[in-house]
Amino acid sequence: MQLDFDDPKTLSRLDPKGMTDLIVGLPEQIEEAYDIGRNAEIPSEYADVKSVVISGLGGSAIGGDLLRSLTLSESKVPISVNRDYAIPAYVGPDTLFIASSYSGNTEETLSAFEYAVRAGARILCISSGGELTRRAAESGIPVVKIPGGPAPRAALGYSFVPLLIIMRRLELVEGCPQGEDIAEMLSVMRGLREVLGPGAPESVNHAKQLARKVYGKLPVIYGSEGYRAVVAQRWKGQVNENSKAAAYWNVYPELDHNEIVGWKSNPELLRSMFVINLRDKSESPKMQRRIEVTSEVIAKYAAGVEDVWAIGKSDLAKLFSLVYIGDFMSLYLAFLNGEDPMPVESISYLKSRLAEVEG
Repeated sequence: MQLDFDDPKTLSRLDPKGMTDLIVGLPEQIEEAYDIGRNAEIPSEYADVKSVVISGLGGSAIGGDLLRSLTLSESKVPISVNRDYAIPAYVGPDTLFIASSYSGNTEETLSAFEYAVRAGARILCISSGGELTRRAAESGIPVVKIPGGPAPRAALGYSFVPLLIIMRRLELVEGCPQGEDIAEMLSVMRGLREVLGPGAPESVNHAKQLARKVYGKLPVIYGSEGYRAVVAQRWKGQVNENSKAAAYWNVYPELDHNEIVGWKSNPELLRSMFVINLRDKSESPKMQRRIEVTSEVIAKYAAGVEDVWAIGKSDLAKLFSLVYIGDFMSLYLAFLNGEDPMPVESISYLKSRLAEVEG
């Protein structure tokens, strides 16, 4: 599609419901979410647990994934993410169970919440309202109330930052007590917004350039183990929901034990794929070499291979720098696809059909 990325009227016409504004406003959302986490009323006995389970789906679950990956070396108890109607068998009185549902009406999360109640877990809810908030109020379970809005995927600040701050307050994870890493993250994101936002011309806008390269192809996003793997999953989801396009993600080093062999047959199909490696300059020499050699192998068959590098000093800043680049790229890819980035009609249709099923 021929599209002038630098024409504000064209971009506004393609985004009538305002996804651009939500992405542009993510740093301010994070600031608000930080205050929500600091001011939330959390029972002190929630600090005395042996495990943490965060239950949610989609945009409400990715915050838990980011928390788990970011705090692997800092968490004092195991942290896991549950994406199911049921819950792990080990959930019980020594578990902090966090039900995260942006709308408060996610059926899988509501089901898991009921299982956690019956298991006697210590429960905390994060939601903007809905049925989850109602049930929590009936049972005297604390709720961290976040603002509502049109799209859970555009509320990552609300689904992640309060989690991080609450875990630090409970001393279940270590971290910067005064939020120095939050401040750096916001500074990095605001700097990126100047060069990635819709007002930045395509000639200097990496997100617009990358969307142009990916357009008409299947994005394949690879991240190395740790937070980059979760961010790769986030990129894939943003391309799906914002761009209305298929995408795929995987993680180093696992993909080098299987997927790398698949880059050979069906050359016409492979030529339609564009690989994006999410990189961090703190990668070990082994990981750096692994990604370089893998890219050499794949480049023989793929439409292209490109590295996208994290920015910042703290892992938190680097994590959100990659998230932000992916959010903007998926927005511009939606415009190239001629799609309104806001609606998710297939998900709405699926939910309406599932609502017909009892039990």
